Amino acid sequence: MMLNFREIATASMILFAVIDIIGSIPIIIDLRKKAGHIQSEKASIVAGILMILFLFVGKQILNLIGIDVNSFAVAGSFILFFLALEMILGITLYKDDAPETAAVVPLAFPLIAGAGTMTTLLSLRAEYETINIVVAIIINIIIVYVVLKSSGKIEHFLGKQGINVVRKIFGVILLAIAVKLFTANIQSLFV
Repeated sequence: MMLNFREIATASMILFAVIDIIGSIPIIIDLRKKAGHIQSEKASIVAGILMILFLFVGKQILNLIGIDVNSFAVAGSFILFFLALEMILGITLYKDDAPETAAVVPLAFPLIAGAGTMTTLLSLRAEYETINIVVAIIINIIIVYVVLKSSGKIEHFLGKQGINVVRKIFGVILLAIAVKLFTANIQSLFV
């Protein structure tokens, strides 16, 4: 178990693309308008704990129900593929009810640590060392915290078009990651 900066950088970029905190700025701003205040610290800490817990016990949960990590990774690649399509094409394939408050539940889960993030964590675990993924989670939680704290300033700086451009760039990266994840894990299912 050694720190590998390349794995940390790659895992961090993958999680950043999946969490899509920059693309979520319009949702965060809407939450702030509805609730008046966003609990940035609490949401970030809870999301980080959820991701780290799932990283360590997610595999055992899968084993309990009889699913191997490679099958989960292939299924996860489909989720990442559709998330990427949403980001690139600006469409919504999955629509959740709008949250009524800006508490931990809509922010930490499902906005930050949602199904796509959890799937990605187990998929990453199939390819990378756990310690590198934990460091990537911590890096992303710090980024999430900073974005939550300064979402108004970021929106003003990037503008609506800037946010859309960033979202599309990370959508293309996520699409490439989904294809790589699929090809890396599909072969082991037929061996």
